[in-house]
Amino acid sequence: MNTSLVVLFKEVRENLRDRRTIINALIMGPLIGPLIFVVLLNVLISRQLTQAEAPLALPVIGGANAPNLIAALHQQGLDPLPPVDDPIAAVRNQEAPAVLRIPDGFAEAWNKGDPAQVEVYYDSSRRDTQPAVGRLKTMLSIYSSRSGALRLIARGLSPAVTSPVFIDDRDQSTPQSRSGAIFSVLPYFFVLTVFMGGMYLAIDVTAGERERHSLEPLFINPVARWRILLGKIGAICAFSVTSLLICVTAFTVAGHLIPTEKLGMALGLGPVFALKVLVMMLPLVVLLAALQTLVAAFSKSYREAQTYLSILMLVPVLPSVLLSAMPVKTVSWMYAVPLLSQQVGITELLLGGTVTATQLATCLGCGFAVAAVVLVLTARAYGSERLAIAA
Repeated sequence: MNTSLVVLFKEVRENLRDRRTIINALIMGPLIGPLIFVVLLNVLISRQLTQAEAPLALPVIGGANAPNLIAALHQQGLDPLPPVDDPIAAVRNQEAPAVLRIPDGFAEAWNKGDPAQVEVYYDSSRRDTQPAVGRLKTMLSIYSSRSGALRLIARGLSPAVTSPVFIDDRDQSTPQSRSGAIFSVLPYFFVLTVFMGGMYLAIDVTAGERERHSLEPLFINPVARWRILLGKIGAICAFSVTSLLICVTAFTVAGHLIPTEKLGMALGLGPVFALKVLVMMLPLVVLLAALQTLVAAFSKSYREAQTYLSILMLVPVLPSVLLSAMPVKTVSWMYAVPLLSQQVGITELLLGGTVTATQLATCLGCGFAVAAVVLVLTARAYGSERLAIAA
């Protein structure tokens, strides 16, 4: 065990001097996610709030045909702009997000009590126009409902006649659970941070030393190779855990910089959340460290190992992509699958739920069991005499 500790401290000390490892493992890896998150969400939230509160400026064709309608829409926030000659071209050329057209027969149909038609020109393929189109349709719907109610009252009927079923919404969501849709990507950032935190160290202590012809002198020492491997794995895990702690801390700080309260949401990040994330990620830290070392052991050079591990980096994406594309109900067996268990467990914590002791034990037990299998395979690869021979 003393030999393993010596190797661990030696690898940590040497890689702390490597600027590339420090930048990628302890700066770029853990901080790029929170930085992107803060900037992107602040821009999106500010834009949505601005679009929701600012006057809706749209061209209106035929406004003189329905002055009462235009006045009612103006009270709701519509800022009528001068009409355009070709509403279709205006929408396609992105000169306006939408165009409202009131046909000449609107007043005649309105006076007869018939449904009066209005036309809304827009391009549904342009996502940036959807908020404006949605606001306009909501305004028109409100005006239609109020006008219909007034017509019924004028005829001595109750407006409730047209609504035989009344829906009373009982939303059971909480501010924290409502934030789940936005912050569900956090588990992927945590997994990716662990991967990035140990990747360059795993490459350097195996493929890098093999390329520098320093593995052979190390293996000549009368020490069991599994002890050397244990020290190297320990150093990789140390970097991964440090990177994860920096990432979780950065996200905790970032949570206070995102105005989620303006959207009726809350982000429950704090010391308790960070501790639970760290515990759930421990099996994955060991598993990824062993897997990265195993891949690097089969590589003949630093560049080759970097290529293989860059491809392996796609594996942590799979659970996030699957759960986002096919939302499923969380069941207990998911906590027995590495990567998936971290995804569903951390997501449950973000939603304000709890991870039971049984689920946590399943996550840790199965995760460490799979990590042990990969460690055995890695130890066998380290036992090969070809590992010490550089190409």
